[in-house]
Formats: sequence, structure tokens, C-alpha cells
Amino acid sequence: MRRLFPLALFWFLYFSGLGIFFPYFTLYLHENAELDGTQVGMVLAMLPLVGIVSQPLWGYIADRTGARVAILVLVTAGAAVGFAALTPVHSFRGILAATALLSAFGSGVVPVSLSVTFAALRGEGPRAFGMIRVWGTIGFLITVAGYPWALHHFAPASAGGGEPGLGSMFPATTACVAAAALVGAWLPRGGAVALHAAPGQWRTLLRDRALVRLLLFTAVGYFFLQGPTQLFPIFVRAHGGDIGTIGRMWVVMILLEIPLVALSGAGMARLGARGLLAVGVLAGGLRWTICGLTDNLATIYAAQLLHGVVVAGLMLGGPLYLELVVPDRLRSTAQGLLAMAGGGIGSIASNTTSGWLVDHVGTNAPYLAGGIGALVLGAAVGFILPPPTHRSEG
Repeated sequence: MRRLFPLALFWFLYFSGLGIFFPYFTLYLHENAELDGTQVGMVLAMLPLVGIVSQPLWGYIADRTGARVAILVLVTAGAAVGFAALTPVHSFRGILAATALLSAFGSGVVPVSLSVTFAALRGEGPRAFGMIRVWGTIGFLITVAGYPWALHHFAPASAGGGEPGLGSMFPATTACVAAAALVGAWLPRGGAVALHAAPGQWRTLLRDRALVRLLLFTAVGYFFLQGPTQLFPIFVRAHGGDIGTIGRMWVVMILLEIPLVALSGAGMARLGARGLLAVGVLAGGLRWTICGLTDNLATIYAAQLLHGVVVAGLMLGGPLYLELVVPDRLRSTAQGLLAMAGGGIGSIASNTTSGWLVDHVGTNAPYLAGGIGALVLGAAVGFILPPPTHRSEG
């Protein structure tokens, strides 16, 4: 497993950056940049909007060239530039443009890194994936808990409860992501990692019944669950919390996520890929339904324990299911398509709808609507997804 240490380090560093950025970006947009709910939704929608094109494109390039690690280094370095570009801009249009630049590269990092990881772990068994991927969750936990402390230590909150130093998230995230890109020089490059796809071979994916249904299921799942996740800082603020509360809630979310992600491969072996997806979506539905029905912070805290089940079930169950149904040579393209369906199409609809609901109905509305929808979807997984059959090389 020593040869796999750079993979674990890459996941750790990259997600350390995300632990600084994603939990607090919405709060920065709403309070520091003073954008309204609709504008916040539009900025958040820019990430998946650009990702609709960039995610499958980077996956296709990685499969066609076989240079998956080189592409991973490129998109990670580009993401670091994107995070840095957010530092000097403060207007709505400027933030929108910088966010588009970030997404052009950053949206490709996770799907390409998944394809590299699965290829490098070929023959190691499903449990090996969880033990590598969990280091991303550990890095996220460290920074999501540590960043509010550092922020309060170096930039105390204003009298109105705001966070004047919140813009420091951009250079801090840039440093972590740039470090992850540097680790790319030591990632495994031979064997299944370097397989080439033939010209036009990607079209076979669009004829795969199981993959097409997985894309549909993932898009709808993200539609119900992603927007409330992005707007969660605003939700916590509306219920009397501050940035410390947000950080502590993320710690609660990730504490259970660590063992669940580590055991995600074992969970698939026991529940099956469809069972893992069903559990993840049902847990997300229950989580947001509880939040939508309460104004009590203690109850909201408790509901966040379900976050880890969502990650291990939906966000990792999808890629694990996909690995069972696509050829090795097309895994990067397929992971890009999966990211496009969930993190792209589903998230665009979810972010914009959730932003509109916050402005016109109330802060709890996206949570109640998304929660009920996810409960229905999770109950129907057996009717939507066929049992996966082992992929054939092609």
C-alpha cells in the first residue's frame, strides 16, 4: 500500500481546501458580498453550469489520451488558479466570472481523481477504495473545524455578528489545492491508469441502460438534496447560529462520515450498489425533512449526523455502481458524465430553485420540499436502477 500513499495525500490536501471553501462560501456571498438569495443561487448554479461541459470533456480527454494523472494535475492546478481569482473580486458580475473560471477546472477534479483511484486500486478489492477516499473526509474535517477558530483568532467578528475576514478562505483554499496538484508528480501512472479509449468509443456509454438510468437517478437525487446543502449556512444563520455554529455542525456531519466512507466498499459488498444508493438518498430525505419542520438548533444539529450516510450512499454509491457497469477504458468519461448529471444538471436546478424558495417562501422551504422528494426517490430505487452486471472490457 506504500505506492498508494500519494493518492491518499492527494485526497487529503484537496478536500482540506474544500473544507475551508464550501461550508462558508454561501455565507461569504450573502453577508460579505451582500448578494440577495437569487444572486447567491445564480453564483452557486455557475459551478454546475460550467461543469456540464467541463466534467465530461476532461473525462473524455483523460480516457482518449490515457494521461489520466496529467489531466488530474492540470485540472487541480487550474482549480487553484480559480480559487485565487475569487480573492480580489467583490461585485456580483466579478464573482460570477471568477466562479465560472473555478468550475472550468475544479469541477473536473473529483471525477478524474475517482477514475485514477479506481484504476490504481484495480485488484485491491472494494474495501481499498474506502480506505483511500476517507483521507479526503479527514482533511475536510480538520479544516472545517479549524478555519472558524483561525478566523476568530486573527479577525474577530464585527459587532453585528458578521465575519469581516471571511475572504481569507480564498488564499487558504488556493494553498491546499496547489499542494494537491504538486502531489500529482508521485501518483501511480501505469497499468489500468494509462489505458486508452478508441475514437468514438464513448458513444457506447449512451447505449448502456444501467448507466443512463443511473444518470437520471443521480440528477433527480441531487435536485432534491444539493440546493439545501449549498444554502445551509444561510439556514443556520436564520435560526440563530453563527460561523462557529456552522463549523461545529459540519464537524457533526463528518464524524459519522469518516467510518462510513472508510467502509463504503464493504457496505457495497453487503448492501449492493443499489442498496447503498437507496440508503443514501433516504437518509438525505430524512435529514432535510427534519430540518424543514423545525426551528430548534439542537434538533438541526442531530439531523446532521445523517450527512455521512448521504455521502457514503449517494455520492460514493453512484461511482461504485458505475464501476460495475462501464469498461475500464471509459471510466473517466463515465465518471465525468455522472458528475455532470448530479453535480451539474441536478445541482443547477436545485440551487436556483432553492434560492428562489428562500426569497419567496421562506428559509425552511427548500429543506421540506427537498426532503420529501428525496424520500420518495429513495423508496423507488429498485424500480429505477437495474441490478448492475460486471463491466466488460472494451
